Amino acid sequence: MRRYLPLAVFVAAYMLLAAALSLGERNSEFVFYGLVMLVLIACVLWVDRTVKLPTWLLWGLAMWGLMHMMGGTVRVPEAWVDRGMTTHVLYNVRPVPWLPRYDQWTHAYGFFIAALVAWRAVLAASRNSLRPSFGVLFAVVCLGMGLGALNEVVEFAATRFMDTNVGDYVNTGWDLVSNLVGAVIAAVVVRFQPTPHRERQPPVAI
Repeated sequence: MRRYLPLAVFVAAYMLLAAALSLGERNSEFVFYGLVMLVLIACVLWVDRTVKLPTWLLWGLAMWGLMHMMGGTVRVPEAWVDRGMTTHVLYNVRPVPWLPRYDQWTHAYGFFIAALVAWRAVLAASRNSLRPSFGVLFAVVCLGMGLGALNEVVEFAATRFMDTNVGDYVNTGWDLVSNLVGAVIAAVVVRFQPTPHRERQPPVAI
């Protein structure tokens, strides 16, 4: 519980800030994503209880939540927004024409972290017997991409019920490319980071 307390304060602070910004703008989209965030937090707690994720990885997830919630609620000057975007929020900021938008950076970072969490879960389920061979690393990339695809399903569901800032098919394509970049970087990290020694305990049911 000691390691959860700073995380809980951090996450609660930015969730309350995002809620205040959304209420000021009468942004109903936040309600949907706020509920999604609560479900994801519950899932992370369940996985951590089973897998015992490293504290740095929990902070990585918390930072992803911050990037996501601020991306959709923080208003920015129109001049900062990518050409053709009608919603002037942080998600649509492209600082330089040849750089990705904030949204794409968030996708790449987020599914980098998600792929690392998936790796830790699979590693725990194997009783720490897996080693980062090419096949295992490919599976890590696929897990990250699969979680990214689930995210796109959630975003699509949001468009069926409300006006959103999700974007068009091209935006979805770039989201998937960003997810792939993040998942591949995660696989590289897994390949070169130390792997825990095999433990004498039964396999973990994830």
